[in-house]
Amino acid sequence: MSAHEVAIVVNGWIGSDVAGALEGFTIDTAEPGVTTITGRVPDQARLLGLLAMFDDLHIHVVSVNPVPSA
Repeated sequence: MSAHEVAIVVNGWIGSDVAGALEGFTIDTAEPGVTTITGRVPDQARLLGLLAMFDDLHIHVVSVNPVPSA
């Protein structure tokens, strides 16, 4: 897996402590009760690390979606 942009959708809102761990990612809370975290992941290990962090924090991941290149 090479670096690409993903959008991770989670239930609820992300607190400032978690947001601080997501440096380089954009956090969008435009939809009520849902947060979308968008950014580039260099490899599958980084993506799995992010998902593990959410799991450890009991943040429910709704979906992980590739963002089409412009």
